[in-house]
Amino acid sequence: MYDQFDFYHLNKKIDKEKYIIATFSFSAPTLSWTNAVHAIAGESSIGTWTDIGGLTKARYKQLAPKIIWENKKKHMVKIAYPLPLFELGNIPQLLSSIGGNIYSMKVVERLRLLDIEFPKKYIDAMPGPKFGISGIRNKMKIKNRPIVGSIIKPKIGRTAKEHAKAAYDLWSNGVDVVKDDENLTNMAFNKFKDRVDYLMKYRKKAEKETGEEKLAIINITAPYNTALKRAKYIKAKGGKCMMIDIVSMGWSAVQSLRDENLGLIIHGHRAGHSMFTRDETHGMTMYVLAKLSRLAGIDQLHTGTVVGKMEGGSKEVIKIDNFLKEDWKHFNNLQADWSKVKPTMPIASGGLHPGLVPGVIKHIGNDIIINFGGGIFGHPKGRKAGAKAARQAVEGIAGGAKLNSLIKDNTELREAVEFWGK
Repeated sequence: MYDQFDFYHLNKKIDKEKYIIATFSFSAPTLSWTNAVHAIAGESSIGTWTDIGGLTKARYKQLAPKIIWENKKKHMVKIAYPLPLFELGNIPQLLSSIGGNIYSMKVVERLRLLDIEFPKKYIDAMPGPKFGISGIRNKMKIKNRPIVGSIIKPKIGRTAKEHAKAAYDLWSNGVDVVKDDENLTNMAFNKFKDRVDYLMKYRKKAEKETGEEKLAIINITAPYNTALKRAKYIKAKGGKCMMIDIVSMGWSAVQSLRDENLGLIIHGHRAGHSMFTRDETHGMTMYVLAKLSRLAGIDQLHTGTVVGKMEGGSKEVIKIDNFLKEDWKHFNNLQADWSKVKPTMPIASGGLHPGLVPGVIKHIGNDIIINFGGGIFGHPKGRKAGAKAARQAVEGIAGGAKLNSLIKDNTELREAVEFWGK
Protein backbone atom coordinates (compact mmCIF):
# COMPACT_ATOMS: atom_id res chain seq x y z
CA MET A 1 0.00 0.00 0.00
CA TYR A 2 2.77 2.46 0.89
CA ASP A 3 5.62 1.18 -1.27
CA GLN A 4 5.77 4.48 -3.11
CA PHE A 5 6.00 6.45 0.11
CA ASP A 6 8.72 5.07 2.33
CA PHE A 7 8.81 7.65 5.10
CA TYR A 8 10.94 5.81 7.63
CA HIS A 9 14.05 7.70 8.71
CA LEU A 10 14.89 6.10 12.05
CA ASN A 11 18.44 6.34 13.40
CA LYS A 12 19.33 8.96 10.81
CA LYS A 13 20.20 12.52 11.66
CA ILE A 14 18.12 15.41 10.39
CA ASP A 15 18.70 19.16 10.53
CA LYS A 16 15.92 20.26 12.87
CA GLU A 17 16.09 23.76 11.44
CA LYS A 18 14.58 22.41 8.22
CA TYR A 19 11.56 20.65 9.71
CA ILE A 20 8.47 21.06 11.83
CA ILE A 21 8.32 18.02 14.10
CA ALA A 22 5.00 16.70 15.41
CA THR A 23 4.65 14.07 18.11
CA PHE A 24 1.49 11.95 17.97
CA SER A 25 -0.05 9.13 19.95
CA PHE A 26 -2.58 6.98 18.12
CA SER A 27 -4.67 3.85 17.89
CA ALA A 28 -5.23 2.09 14.55
CA PRO A 29 -6.17 -1.53 15.34
CA THR A 30 -7.03 -2.54 11.76
CA LEU A 31 -3.61 -1.58 10.36
CA SER A 32 -0.12 -2.87 10.91
CA TRP A 33 2.14 -0.48 12.79
CA THR A 34 4.05 0.43 9.63
CA ASN A 35 0.95 1.13 7.61
CA ALA A 36 -0.58 3.16 10.45
CA VAL A 37 2.36 5.54 10.89
CA HIS A 38 2.68 5.87 7.13
CA ALA A 39 -1.03 6.69 6.89
CA ILE A 40 -0.67 9.46 9.47
CA ALA A 41 2.45 10.90 7.89
CA GLY A 42 1.15 10.64 4.35
CA GLU A 43 -2.35 12.06 4.88
CA SER A 44 -0.89 15.09 6.65
CA SER A 45 1.56 15.81 3.83
CA ILE A 46 2.11 14.35 0.33
CA GLY A 47 0.41 10.95 0.57
CA THR A 48 -3.04 9.52 0.01
CA TRP A 49 -4.78 6.15 0.36
CA THR A 50 -3.38 4.59 -2.82
CA ASP A 51 -0.35 4.78 -5.11
CA ILE A 52 -0.73 7.77 -7.42
CA GLY A 53 2.70 8.91 -8.60
CA GLY A 54 3.00 12.49 -9.79
CA LEU A 55 6.15 13.62 -8.01
CA THR A 56 9.63 13.56 -9.40
CA LYS A 57 12.25 11.87 -7.28
CA ALA A 58 13.75 15.28 -6.47
CA ARG A 59 10.40 16.75 -5.40
CA TYR A 60 9.58 13.66 -3.36
CA LYS A 61 12.93 13.90 -1.59
CA GLN A 62 12.30 17.58 -0.84
CA LEU A 63 8.76 17.21 0.51
CA ALA A 64 8.42 13.70 1.96
CA PRO A 65 7.80 13.54 5.72
CA LYS A 66 10.22 11.56 7.84
CA ILE A 67 9.30 9.19 10.67
CA ILE A 68 12.24 9.90 12.97
CA TRP A 69 11.19 8.17 16.21
CA GLU A 70 8.64 5.66 17.41
CA ASN A 71 7.59 3.98 20.62
CA LYS A 72 5.35 1.04 19.85
CA LYS A 73 4.64 0.30 23.49
CA LYS A 74 3.20 3.77 24.04
CA HIS A 75 1.82 4.04 20.49
CA MET A 76 3.77 7.24 19.86
CA VAL A 77 5.55 8.54 16.78
CA LYS A 78 7.51 11.65 15.79
CA ILE A 79 7.09 12.91 12.24
CA ALA A 80 9.40 15.53 10.75
CA TYR A 81 7.69 17.58 8.05
CA PRO A 82 9.90 19.56 5.64
CA LEU A 83 9.44 23.29 6.16
CA PRO A 84 8.41 23.95 2.50
CA LEU A 85 5.14 22.13 3.26
CA PHE A 86 4.08 25.10 5.41
CA GLU A 87 3.33 28.75 4.81
CA LEU A 88 5.30 30.90 7.21
CA GLY A 89 3.17 32.98 9.55
CA ASN A 90 0.00 30.98 8.90
CA ILE A 91 -1.23 28.96 11.91
CA PRO A 92 -4.54 27.96 10.24
CA GLN A 93 -2.60 26.33 7.37
CA LEU A 94 -0.31 24.57 9.86
CA LEU A 95 -3.28 23.00 11.62
CA SER A 96 -4.99 22.12 8.35
CA SER A 97 -1.90 20.02 7.67
CA ILE A 98 -0.97 18.29 10.91
CA GLY A 99 -4.33 18.73 12.64
CA GLY A 100 -6.67 18.33 9.69
CA ASN A 101 -7.86 15.36 7.63
CA ILE A 102 -5.72 12.89 9.54
CA TYR A 103 -8.31 13.11 12.32
CA SER A 104 -11.02 11.93 9.92
CA MET A 105 -9.34 8.76 8.67
CA LYS A 106 -11.45 5.70 9.52
CA VAL A 107 -8.42 3.48 9.94
CA VAL A 108 -7.02 5.72 12.71
CA GLU A 109 -9.50 5.46 15.56
CA ARG A 110 -7.74 7.76 18.04
CA LEU A 111 -5.12 10.41 17.34
CA ARG A 112 -3.59 12.97 19.69
CA LEU A 113 -1.17 15.75 18.81
CA LEU A 114 1.13 15.84 21.83
CA ASP A 115 3.72 18.42 20.78
CA ILE A 116 5.00 20.53 17.90
CA GLU A 117 8.63 21.59 17.62
CA PHE A 118 9.35 24.55 15.38
CA PRO A 119 12.54 25.64 13.63
CA LYS A 120 13.84 29.17 14.12
CA LYS A 121 12.72 30.28 10.66
CA TYR A 122 9.08 29.45 11.44
CA ILE A 123 9.26 31.00 14.91
CA ASP A 124 10.84 34.20 13.61
CA ALA A 125 8.04 34.63 11.06
CA MET A 126 5.54 35.04 13.93
CA PRO A 127 5.11 38.30 15.89
CA GLY A 128 4.70 36.80 19.35
CA PRO A 129 3.37 38.91 22.24
CA LYS A 130 3.71 42.67 21.94
CA PHE A 131 4.15 43.09 25.70
CA GLY A 132 4.75 39.70 27.28
CA ILE A 133 5.63 39.34 30.94
CA SER A 134 8.05 42.26 31.22
CA GLY A 135 5.78 44.60 29.29
CA ILE A 136 2.79 43.75 31.46
CA ARG A 137 4.82 44.25 34.62
CA ASN A 138 6.06 47.61 33.34
CA LYS A 139 2.53 48.76 32.56
CA MET A 140 1.27 47.63 35.94
CA LYS A 141 4.40 48.83 37.81
CA ILE A 142 4.50 45.52 39.66
CA LYS A 143 8.05 44.17 39.78
CA ASN A 144 8.10 40.76 41.42
CA ARG A 145 4.91 39.49 43.02
CA PRO A 146 2.09 37.71 41.17
CA ILE A 147 -0.57 40.02 39.77
CA VAL A 148 -3.86 39.81 41.65
CA GLY A 149 -6.81 39.35 39.32
CA SER A 150 -10.52 38.83 39.58
CA ILE A 151 -13.45 37.87 37.39
CA ILE A 152 -16.68 39.70 38.06
CA LYS A 153 -19.21 37.19 39.39
CA PRO A 154 -21.80 36.19 38.51
CA LYS A 155 -20.04 36.02 35.17
CA ILE A 156 -23.13 37.27 33.38
CA GLY A 157 -26.26 39.07 34.62
CA ARG A 158 -25.03 42.42 35.95
CA THR A 159 -25.72 45.69 34.18
CA ALA A 160 -22.77 47.64 32.81
CA LYS A 161 -22.83 50.04 35.74
CA GLU A 162 -23.18 47.28 38.33
CA HIS A 163 -20.26 45.46 36.68
CA ALA A 164 -18.05 48.55 36.80
CA LYS A 165 -18.99 49.37 40.40
CA ALA A 166 -18.02 45.84 41.40
CA ALA A 167 -14.72 46.28 39.57
CA TYR A 168 -14.12 49.54 41.47
CA ASP A 169 -14.71 47.80 44.80
CA LEU A 170 -12.08 45.22 43.87
CA TRP A 171 -9.53 47.69 42.47
CA SER A 172 -9.83 49.96 45.50
CA ASN A 173 -9.25 47.06 47.88
CA GLY A 174 -6.12 45.52 46.41
CA VAL A 175 -7.00 43.76 43.15
CA ASP A 176 -4.80 44.73 40.19
CA VAL A 177 -6.78 43.46 37.20
CA VAL A 178 -10.49 42.83 36.75
CA LYS A 179 -11.80 40.90 33.77
CA ASP A 180 -14.97 40.05 31.93
CA ASP A 181 -15.71 36.35 31.70
CA GLU A 182 -15.81 34.37 28.48
CA ASN A 183 -19.50 34.73 27.64
CA LEU A 184 -19.95 38.41 28.50
CA THR A 185 -19.90 40.43 25.28
CA ASN A 186 -22.60 42.92 24.14
CA MET A 187 -25.68 41.88 26.05
CA ALA A 188 -29.16 43.39 26.11
CA PHE A 189 -28.69 44.17 29.82
CA ASN A 190 -24.97 45.04 29.62
CA LYS A 191 -23.99 46.88 26.45
CA PHE A 192 -20.35 46.65 25.46
CA LYS A 193 -19.75 50.39 25.00
CA ASP A 194 -21.54 51.23 28.24
CA ARG A 195 -19.38 48.71 30.09
CA VAL A 196 -16.19 50.17 28.61
CA ASP A 197 -17.25 53.72 29.52
CA TYR A 198 -18.11 52.85 33.11
CA LEU A 199 -15.01 50.69 33.58
CA MET A 200 -12.69 53.46 32.39
CA LYS A 201 -14.38 55.94 34.72
CA TYR A 202 -14.10 53.71 37.77
CA ARG A 203 -10.60 52.50 36.89
CA LYS A 204 -9.29 56.06 36.85
CA LYS A 205 -11.03 56.73 40.17
CA ALA A 206 -9.43 53.67 41.75
CA GLU A 207 -5.98 54.55 40.35
CA LYS A 208 -6.22 58.06 41.78
CA GLU A 209 -7.28 56.79 45.21
CA THR A 210 -4.79 53.92 45.50
CA GLY A 211 -1.80 55.32 43.61
CA GLU A 212 -1.58 51.98 41.76
CA GLU A 213 -2.04 51.04 38.13
CA LYS A 214 -5.21 49.07 37.45
CA LEU A 215 -6.28 47.05 34.44
CA ALA A 216 -9.71 46.34 32.95
CA ILE A 217 -9.73 43.25 30.75
CA ILE A 218 -12.69 43.62 28.40
CA ASN A 219 -14.04 40.83 26.22
CA ILE A 220 -14.29 41.71 22.51
CA THR A 221 -15.19 38.18 21.29
CA ALA A 222 -17.39 38.43 18.20
CA PRO A 223 -17.17 38.04 14.42
CA TYR A 224 -13.85 39.56 13.43
CA ASN A 225 -14.96 42.95 12.08
CA THR A 226 -17.10 43.55 15.16
CA ALA A 227 -14.29 42.42 17.47
CA LEU A 228 -11.89 44.85 15.81
CA LYS A 229 -14.34 47.75 16.24
CA ARG A 230 -14.65 46.84 19.91
CA ALA A 231 -10.88 46.73 20.35
CA LYS A 232 -10.56 50.16 18.75
CA TYR A 233 -13.28 51.49 21.07
CA ILE A 234 -11.34 50.24 24.11
CA LYS A 235 -8.23 51.97 22.75
CA ALA A 236 -10.07 55.24 22.08
CA LYS A 237 -11.46 55.29 25.62
CA GLY A 238 -8.07 54.82 27.23
CA GLY A 239 -8.22 51.08 27.84
CA LYS A 240 -5.10 48.97 27.99
CA CYS A 241 -6.30 45.42 27.34
CA MET A 242 -8.64 43.37 25.18
CA MET A 243 -9.74 39.81 25.85
CA ILE A 244 -10.48 37.24 23.17
CA ASP A 245 -11.81 33.71 23.43
CA ILE A 246 -9.11 32.15 21.29
CA VAL A 247 -10.81 28.81 20.62
CA SER A 248 -14.17 30.19 19.55
CA MET A 249 -12.70 33.08 17.54
CA GLY A 250 -9.97 30.98 15.94
CA TRP A 251 -6.36 31.46 14.99
CA SER A 252 -7.13 33.65 11.99
CA ALA A 253 -8.77 36.21 14.28
CA VAL A 254 -6.03 35.96 16.90
CA GLN A 255 -3.30 36.56 14.35
CA SER A 256 -5.19 39.37 12.64
CA LEU A 257 -5.86 41.21 15.90
CA ARG A 258 -2.18 40.96 16.78
CA ASP A 259 -1.25 42.28 13.34
CA GLU A 260 -3.44 45.35 13.91
CA ASN A 261 -0.84 46.43 16.49
CA LEU A 262 -3.34 48.45 18.51
CA GLY A 263 -1.06 48.76 21.52
CA LEU A 264 -3.44 46.74 23.70
CA ILE A 265 -2.45 43.79 25.86
CA ILE A 266 -4.06 40.65 24.40
CA HIS A 267 -5.61 38.48 27.10
CA GLY A 268 -6.30 34.97 25.80
CA HIS A 269 -9.18 33.01 27.33
CA ARG A 270 -9.08 29.31 26.48
CA ALA A 271 -12.82 28.60 26.93
CA GLY A 272 -13.76 25.50 24.95
CA HIS A 273 -10.27 24.00 24.77
CA SER A 274 -11.35 20.87 26.62
CA MET A 275 -13.48 19.86 23.64
CA PHE A 276 -10.23 18.67 22.08
CA THR A 277 -7.64 18.64 24.88
CA ARG A 278 -9.32 16.75 27.73
CA ASP A 279 -9.45 13.25 26.22
CA GLU A 280 -5.92 11.92 26.74
CA THR A 281 -6.23 9.61 23.72
CA HIS A 282 -7.52 12.06 21.12
CA GLY A 283 -7.38 15.67 19.95
CA MET A 284 -4.40 17.76 20.97
CA THR A 285 -2.77 18.86 24.19
CA MET A 286 -3.11 22.18 25.95
CA TYR A 287 0.68 22.35 25.59
CA VAL A 288 0.30 22.62 21.80
CA LEU A 289 -2.38 25.29 22.19
CA ALA A 290 -0.08 27.25 24.50
CA LYS A 291 2.78 27.13 22.00
CA LEU A 292 0.55 28.38 19.22
CA SER A 293 -0.81 31.13 21.48
CA ARG A 294 2.65 32.46 22.23
CA LEU A 295 3.59 32.39 18.55
CA ALA A 296 0.38 34.18 17.55
CA GLY A 297 0.90 37.01 20.04
CA ILE A 298 -1.13 36.28 23.19
CA ASP A 299 0.31 38.30 26.10
CA GLN A 300 -1.64 36.54 28.86
CA LEU A 301 -3.02 33.01 28.64
CA HIS A 302 -5.25 30.90 30.89
CA THR A 303 -3.30 27.70 31.54
CA GLY A 304 -4.70 26.06 34.68
CA THR A 305 -4.22 26.28 38.41
CA VAL A 306 -2.65 22.99 39.61
CA VAL A 307 -5.16 23.44 42.44
CA GLY A 308 -8.75 24.65 41.95
CA LYS A 309 -11.77 23.48 39.96
CA MET A 310 -10.54 23.31 36.36
CA GLU A 311 -9.18 20.27 34.54
CA GLY A 312 -5.42 20.03 34.08
CA GLY A 313 -2.92 18.02 36.10
CA SER A 314 -0.05 19.65 37.95
CA LYS A 315 2.60 18.18 35.63
CA GLU A 316 0.89 19.52 32.53
CA VAL A 317 0.20 22.98 33.98
CA ILE A 318 3.76 23.38 35.23
CA LYS A 319 5.17 22.24 31.88
CA ILE A 320 2.98 24.73 30.01
CA ASP A 321 3.76 27.62 32.35
CA ASN A 322 7.50 26.93 32.30
CA PHE A 323 7.43 27.03 28.50
CA LEU A 324 5.37 30.22 28.29
CA LYS A 325 7.52 32.09 30.80
CA GLU A 326 10.90 31.05 29.49
CA ASP A 327 13.18 33.34 27.54
CA TRP A 328 16.09 32.32 25.35
CA LYS A 329 18.65 33.05 28.07
CA HIS A 330 17.49 30.09 30.13
CA PHE A 331 16.56 27.65 27.35
CA ASN A 332 15.33 24.70 29.36
CA ASN A 333 11.94 24.02 27.78
CA LEU A 334 11.94 25.86 24.45
CA GLN A 335 13.48 23.11 22.24
CA ALA A 336 14.48 25.81 19.74
CA ASP A 337 15.52 29.47 19.50
CA TRP A 338 12.52 31.54 20.64
CA SER A 339 14.63 34.62 21.30
CA LYS A 340 12.50 36.85 19.04
CA VAL A 341 9.24 35.83 20.71
CA LYS A 342 8.53 37.35 24.12
CA PRO A 343 7.38 35.13 26.99
CA THR A 344 3.65 34.96 27.70
CA MET A 345 2.31 35.49 31.22
CA PRO A 346 0.27 32.47 32.44
CA ILE A 347 -3.04 32.96 34.23
CA ALA A 348 -4.17 30.67 37.03
CA SER A 349 -7.95 30.85 37.13
CA GLY A 350 -10.78 28.59 38.20
CA GLY A 351 -11.96 27.74 41.70
CA LEU A 352 -9.23 29.67 43.51
CA HIS A 353 -9.54 31.25 46.94
CA PRO A 354 -6.92 32.85 49.23
CA GLY A 355 -6.21 29.59 51.08
CA LEU A 356 -4.95 28.03 47.83
CA VAL A 357 -2.40 30.77 47.06
CA PRO A 358 0.57 28.97 48.70
CA GLY A 359 0.04 25.97 46.42
CA VAL A 360 -0.27 28.10 43.28
CA ILE A 361 2.89 30.08 43.97
CA LYS A 362 4.81 26.98 45.09
CA HIS A 363 4.10 25.18 41.82
CA ILE A 364 4.04 28.07 39.35
CA GLY A 365 6.10 30.90 40.84
CA ASN A 366 5.59 34.65 40.84
CA ASP A 367 5.31 35.32 37.11
CA ILE A 368 1.59 34.59 37.10
CA ILE A 369 -1.77 36.31 37.23
CA ILE A 370 -3.81 34.68 39.98
CA ASN A 371 -7.52 35.13 39.23
CA PHE A 372 -10.14 34.88 41.95
CA GLY A 373 -13.83 34.84 41.07
CA GLY A 374 -15.99 33.13 43.66
CA GLY A 375 -12.90 33.24 45.91
CA ILE A 376 -13.45 36.99 46.23
CA PHE A 377 -17.19 37.43 45.68
CA GLY A 378 -18.02 34.50 47.99
CA HIS A 379 -16.10 35.91 50.98
CA PRO A 380 -18.35 35.78 54.06
CA LYS A 381 -17.93 39.55 54.57
CA GLY A 382 -18.48 40.49 50.93
CA ARG A 383 -16.41 41.34 47.86
CA LYS A 384 -14.42 44.19 49.41
CA ALA A 385 -13.18 41.90 52.15
CA GLY A 386 -12.59 39.20 49.53
CA ALA A 387 -10.39 41.56 47.52
CA LYS A 388 -8.37 42.45 50.59
CA ALA A 389 -7.94 38.79 51.51
CA ALA A 390 -6.69 37.93 48.01
CA ARG A 391 -4.12 40.74 48.03
CA GLN A 392 -3.00 39.85 51.57
CA ALA A 393 -2.45 36.24 50.58
CA VAL A 394 -0.62 36.93 47.31
CA GLU A 395 1.58 39.71 48.63
CA GLY A 396 2.40 37.85 51.83
CA ILE A 397 3.15 34.43 50.31
CA ALA A 398 5.19 35.97 47.48
CA GLY A 399 7.16 37.87 50.10
CA GLY A 400 8.13 34.64 51.85
CA ALA A 401 5.59 34.55 54.66
CA LYS A 402 3.68 31.45 55.73
CA LEU A 403 -0.11 31.35 55.56
CA ASN A 404 -0.43 30.54 59.26
CA SER A 405 1.45 33.69 60.24
CA LEU A 406 -0.41 35.84 57.71
CA ILE A 407 -3.84 34.93 59.03
CA LYS A 408 -2.88 36.14 62.50
CA ASP A 409 -2.34 39.70 61.26
CA ASN A 410 -4.88 39.95 58.42
CA THR A 411 -8.52 39.76 59.42
CA GLU A 412 -9.96 39.35 55.92
CA LEU A 413 -7.51 36.60 55.03
CA ARG A 414 -8.22 34.78 58.29
CA GLU A 415 -11.95 34.91 57.59
CA ALA A 416 -11.42 33.55 54.07
CA VAL A 417 -9.26 30.65 55.29
CA GLU A 418 -11.71 29.82 58.07
CA PHE A 419 -14.51 29.79 55.47
CA TRP A 420 -12.83 27.86 52.62
CA GLY A 421 -9.88 26.17 54.28
CA LYS A 422 -6.27 25.90 53.13
